[in-house]
Amino acid sequence: MIGLLQRVDEAAVTVAGECVGAIGRGLLVLVGVQRHDDETRAERLLERLLEYRVFADADGRMNRSLRDCGGGLLLIPQFTLAADTRKGRRPSFSSAAPPEQGRRLFNALLARAHAVHQPVASGVFGADMRVSLVNDGPVTFWLES
Repeated sequence: MIGLLQRVDEAAVTVAGECVGAIGRGLLVLVGVQRHDDETRAERLLERLLEYRVFADADGRMNRSLRDCGGGLLLIPQFTLAADTRKGRRPSFSSAAPPEQGRRLFNALLARAHAVHQPVASGVFGADMRVSLVNDGPVTFWLES
């Protein structure tokens, strides 16, 4: 699984003009599911997201995690993260999980996130979404599990 995380002051996602998820200070994470992914990889990605030290401590160093800060987590399913862009002018999605596998694993990630952290919000799998954010830093990291 791929998680493209961005440290934000606030972020929101809308579907058909309606806000379906929003957070204040925390992490916005675009989530890509690949064919070889399973529940174990989803669990590992979540643990990394919650423990990855991207927030400043009292000395201004990135030494605090989302768990330490109690910030929000906004998970957005993003199929295109699994694209192979190494050659040509058009992305290949052969490594992306089929839609049902992607939906199942994204929902498993989301359910587990709700069980172990608050606040958690999300986009809608397969929907045409509009994501807005106020990026803090900017601080952006690519995580894979």
